[in-house]
Amino acid sequence: MLYIIGLGLYDENDISVKGLKALKACSRVYAEFYTAILQGASLSAIEELTGKDIDILRREEIEEERIPLLEAEKSDVALLVPGDPLVATTHTELILDARRRGIETRVIHASSIISAAPGLAGLQAYKFGRIITVPFTSENYFPTSPYVNIRDNLERDSHSLVLLDIEAHKRRYMTANEGLEYLLRASEKLGDDTINEKTLAVVIARAGSERPLVRADAISSLIKEDFGDPLHCLVVPGALHFIEAEYLVEVAGAPRSIVEGMII
Repeated sequence: MLYIIGLGLYDENDISVKGLKALKACSRVYAEFYTAILQGASLSAIEELTGKDIDILRREEIEEERIPLLEAEKSDVALLVPGDPLVATTHTELILDARRRGIETRVIHASSIISAAPGLAGLQAYKFGRIITVPFTSENYFPTSPYVNIRDNLERDSHSLVLLDIEAHKRRYMTANEGLEYLLRASEKLGDDTINEKTLAVVIARAGSERPLVRADAISSLIKEDFGDPLHCLVVPGALHFIEAEYLVEVAGAPRSIVEGMII
């Protein structure tokens, strides 16, 4: 049996009781932190809570070497995953490969930024369009597709959840400021002002913690602020319901003058 168990958003206490019970039946426990991290937990804290020694696997050890599957052919094995296990396609592929090998699988879900961020921003989940990821760019690599996808969502009056790149092996986590800078650079590169300095955006930091940060304002203001430790993500709202607008003002600190012009 291969258990794929979600760890949730922030620290070791986000794992479900169901997940903890499943771990007790496993002879080997692995974890990956290349799709996300638990900013509020150390490996030792997770091991203390679960009572298990945990081996952290690199991306290639899961996606290429399939170490969890090799072990699951012999005994019950758990793979711990930040957030919700099936949000990352690498884990979907792992299940497919397990089926081909005749290995039984069980997924134990947990909280995910996909649902947490819309709720923290006070925005209705069904009004979100395509989810976008902004990658780290370089001198020779600057894709504009993330910007185009946000623009497409806006043209449909849909909100955009914008996830920010991580390079866990380098302990490098994109900040909200870097994500906003990307949007302005992409706007300039494409000669398109759908997203500009006056565009309303929402920054969410440390979702799942006791005090997550939720801040809404024009990009020109947000880009100058310090949002603290990772992980960060962005939301670019589309057309707003009046309750969404009021939440952004009262909870996220958005200027009323901006949100009132977005209400339909």
